[in-house]
Amino acid sequence: MRIAIVAESFLPLMNGVTHSILRVLDHLQERGDDVLVIAPSAHDGEPAVQVKGAEVHRLPAVPLAGYTNVRVALGGVYRVKRILAEYAPDVVHLASPFVLGWRAAQAASQLGIPTVAVYQTEVPSYAARYGVPFLENWAWTRVENIHLLATRTLVPSTFALNQLRGRGIPRVRMWRRGVDTARFSPEKRDDGWRASVAPNGERIIGYVGRLAVEKQVEDLAALAGIPNTRLVIVGDGPQRQALETALPGALFTGFMGGEELARTVASFDLFVHPGEFETFCQTIQEAMASGVPVVATGRGGPLDLVENSRTGWLYKPGDLSALRARVQDLMGDDAKRRAFASAAHASVQDRTWPALCSELIHHYEEAIAAAGPVPAGSINTKGANL
Repeated sequence: MRIAIVAESFLPLMNGVTHSILRVLDHLQERGDDVLVIAPSAHDGEPAVQVKGAEVHRLPAVPLAGYTNVRVALGGVYRVKRILAEYAPDVVHLASPFVLGWRAAQAASQLGIPTVAVYQTEVPSYAARYGVPFLENWAWTRVENIHLLATRTLVPSTFALNQLRGRGIPRVRMWRRGVDTARFSPEKRDDGWRASVAPNGERIIGYVGRLAVEKQVEDLAALAGIPNTRLVIVGDGPQRQALETALPGALFTGFMGGEELARTVASFDLFVHPGEFETFCQTIQEAMASGVPVVATGRGGPLDLVENSRTGWLYKPGDLSALRARVQDLMGDDAKRRAFASAAHASVQDRTWPALCSELIHHYEEAIAAAGPVPAGSINTKGANL
């Protein structure tokens, strides 16, 4: 198969979108597929490279105001259409499309190439969090236009499925995320690291993710003063300095990846995630695979991942007293916490990336079949809309 992946963000920026793309690239490389990744440049004059067997075509981009490590691709539909016309893929995978993805959706439609659009980021709901609520309706219109144009839309959770269907989006299917159960495992628990972080034997409450406004990490201030606990914040982002002020008792480790991250997560006693705008929340799955129970907000992706009173607790969005109470419940009962941890670990053992990527291939094949053959002469770069 010949696949073009249009990525709204990509390396070196590591986030949920990039992580998913990299795992998909692993699978496509193993299958022997031809893959082109179209993504914003990380810096000016960046040369073309290969990542996991895929050619990466970088488009000129500028930093997003207030979030400089996120870059927005410049140019119009014509530029993307020319790239797709030259590459002539069987299918275009739109990864969390919004700006670049919208151009690619239009370009692929004009060329008669089927598209699989992966809804992964609830961008419209970020507007209020970033102080521009008047942009929310405009952003939803953009999201709707992209997915109305797509041959098939994939969503990672029941919440997202109902959300898009409620907005009139057709052809929506579920495609969850895999987790590396070898990398994230209770066996990675590191007593030495625990002793360095909590020398008096405190229970460790951990968060992993970007330190950005939409993650609502400041809500973890509600956990201050819970006896015999230590809060550890793993990640980096534009809110780090403000969060260090808001959470003076927490340990901020900065960004972690690879085995270092796996050891750290497995060394938590409890994982917390206060963000309300997660379409999935991969870090919750990674914590559960590591044998760590979860307390998370009861909205979005966590609704599918956390089973109340079995693998963790969900609390009503905005109810920080409930967040504190749920954390206290598990911090104060070692037997309950161990039971939740065991159930959490067991619940994700069948969610491997190879299985999920095989599902994705099936979605590609069905999108190609639904679109039918590309009409002769349709792949050209004339008459593209800017």
